[in-house]
Amino acid sequence: MGFYSTIFLRSPSIRIIGILVLLGVIVGPVCAQDSSDPPGSLEHIGVVEHQPVNEISGIAKSSTYDNVYWVHNDSGGGARLFAIDSGGQVIIPDFMTDRFRVGRESVVDGPPLWPGTQILLSENVDWEDIALADGYLFIGDMGNNSNARRDLGVYVVEEPNPRAVPATRSLRFLPVEYPEQEFFPGRKWHFDSEALFVFEEKLYFLTKHRVTGEMAAAKAGTNLYRLDSNYTDRKNVLTLVGSRTDIVWPTAASVSPDGNFLVILTLDALWLFSRPPMGDDWLSGKLRQFPLPRDRTQQAEAVCWDDLKTLRIANEQRDLFSFDLTMVHSSLRGDSKP
Repeated sequence: MGFYSTIFLRSPSIRIIGILVLLGVIVGPVCAQDSSDPPGSLEHIGVVEHQPVNEISGIAKSSTYDNVYWVHNDSGGGARLFAIDSGGQVIIPDFMTDRFRVGRESVVDGPPLWPGTQILLSENVDWEDIALADGYLFIGDMGNNSNARRDLGVYVVEEPNPRAVPATRSLRFLPVEYPEQEFFPGRKWHFDSEALFVFEEKLYFLTKHRVTGEMAAAKAGTNLYRLDSNYTDRKNVLTLVGSRTDIVWPTAASVSPDGNFLVILTLDALWLFSRPPMGDDWLSGKLRQFPLPRDRTQQAEAVCWDDLKTLRIANEQRDLFSFDLTMVHSSLRGDSKP
């Protein structure tokens, strides 16, 4: 079955459609637009109030377990995942509900707060995104704020049943490196990734660029890389696939359940890309961009698909949002070809 035969099974053939427009206003360069297209719709749908979930950095919807989403904290949050339902309620294994509790604070005389599903044989140095395909979770330990890390990689975990399993082991760790990086920190700070997605049995990463030497100084641009090997005893050199100069700080990415769309989340917008006519350089395809109200979405760091017409966004402040694409979906499908 090829490169990921032991990790992936199969993914659907892809037809991804997109154009850049919202409310009839062009939002970015090099994008097709149609002023008649209606906008998407953003709705606040809940808050994850469980205190140990303190800095959501990734989200993935389970395709095996009903009403389950996997989220994780950013760096320093421990090697653990939390399962939540659609409203943000944390899920605890049934047999442990008398030993742990869900809530904002610990209580002196009560059980401790649920610590999450422990991922053994792993370490959260800087977990930044998560993807799920064919029953496997892929956790990207790819955060690299100073562009100096030499231990970047991805943990592969068989998805546990969140209502029955309190801990599980990582099956493997796939160490990765960027082909262009020769110095640590790099001479250009282009070697930090917060966005991970799966496409046709491959893992892909989008980089987040900074002004060299300045962690807080965003720089426009992103590179798209593909993982073509699965060594566990040596580094897997990523393959550069494409780049753009207008995307600023991608924080998450996800492919739709039917494989027809790729969404990239930034702090200020959602980007829907079409698959290019040839190859897998998603960043060269057509796109549609939806600005996000930063005063509402704040530090938006995670995105996944609820269904073919609805996105789910989570921020570090633990808010959950839905983004309804129903009004634009028909026009997007009208551009697709079987």
